[in-house]
Amino acid sequence: MSNHLSDRIKNMSTSATLAMAAKARELRNEGKDIIGLSLGEPDFNIPDFIKEAAKQAIDDNFSSYTPVDGYAELKKAISLKFKRDNNLEYGPNQIVVSTGAKQSLFNVALVVLNPGDEVILPAPYWVSYSDIVKLAEGVPVEVTTGIETDFKMTPAQLEAAITPKTRMIWFSSPCNPSGSVYSKAELEGLAEVLRKHPDIYVVSDEIYEHINFAGGHVSIAGIDGMYDRTITVNGVSKAFAMTGWRIGYIGAPEWIAKGCTKLQGQVTSGANAIAQRAVITALEAPVSKIQYMIDEFHKRRDLVLELLGEIDGFNLNVPEGAFYVFPDISAFFGKTLNGTTINNASDFALYLLEHANVATVTGEAFGNPNCIRISYAASEKELKEAIARIKAVV
Repeated sequence: MSNHLSDRIKNMSTSATLAMAAKARELRNEGKDIIGLSLGEPDFNIPDFIKEAAKQAIDDNFSSYTPVDGYAELKKAISLKFKRDNNLEYGPNQIVVSTGAKQSLFNVALVVLNPGDEVILPAPYWVSYSDIVKLAEGVPVEVTTGIETDFKMTPAQLEAAITPKTRMIWFSSPCNPSGSVYSKAELEGLAEVLRKHPDIYVVSDEIYEHINFAGGHVSIAGIDGMYDRTITVNGVSKAFAMTGWRIGYIGAPEWIAKGCTKLQGQVTSGANAIAQRAVITALEAPVSKIQYMIDEFHKRRDLVLELLGEIDGFNLNVPEGAFYVFPDISAFFGKTLNGTTINNASDFALYLLEHANVATVTGEAFGNPNCIRISYAASEKELKEAIARIKAVV
């Protein structure tokens, strides 16, 4: 019997970050000493006060199906968090809890986009944005940014990318993969353009908001005229080191939230009961409870920039958030290193894996073929050793 995979799945890209992580695990199983700097996963354990809340939820027998859009108590905690941290007023009917922020994004794409609708993606962008848009039969429109603008899209670039088919713009701040953070003035500049185009909606991915070294996070939904056309996406994977607990959420116009609930009811239904109860405790806690992790990421960023700055051919900016650096390594293109010719960022990332035993991710997966992404969500010892290895082989 022949295999009849759908064109949809055959045309979908494999997640580059997950593919590199799988390759690194495979090499470790073969006995190689691989240092993984490819995954965006904090190396901290979940704070104990959140673990205790999960244990209590088990003892309290939270084991039944949950409401499709999330427990009422969790939606209340999310609403209060939006008000406390972002000065945004989202009521319970505007909030939907999902199995990770990735599902939140997928829900929004399927609810808002029609075939042929264009979605502007400032590049570099998170690896899954483009394929999520394509699965919803939308058309990704990349806007190329560079290290000279800290990988941020300008208002002029946004204006030039808008066509009569433009339906949405998706971006993250702090950004995965670049670590860039849009300031209030920069967001106001983008909003000024968007106010001239009232039918364009914005997905603002803010999952790294607390891992921010720029002096404060700004949500575009809080900019004049943007609230009713912005879907604010967040979750607990990054700041709370809860990647495996799979809880994400949106704050959105009520009609979009209702659409996401309707869709989710046919796909996964409600998110995990125990995880939801634990997240109530996480979000109700002051941000100071996780400040130790943010401070450590800040220290690691400075260390990585210092060490990579000593390597000729690595062109670096100073990322102001998340836990990534995104060096431009195009100086190596066309060169031969230890018998390997480097033609692009994918060649360079594979070269580092093979010769330095260090896993990174090619920038091509994020819409920038001149860069690689290096995650510093690893111990200081691992970071020092990894960069020493990189330096030795280039």
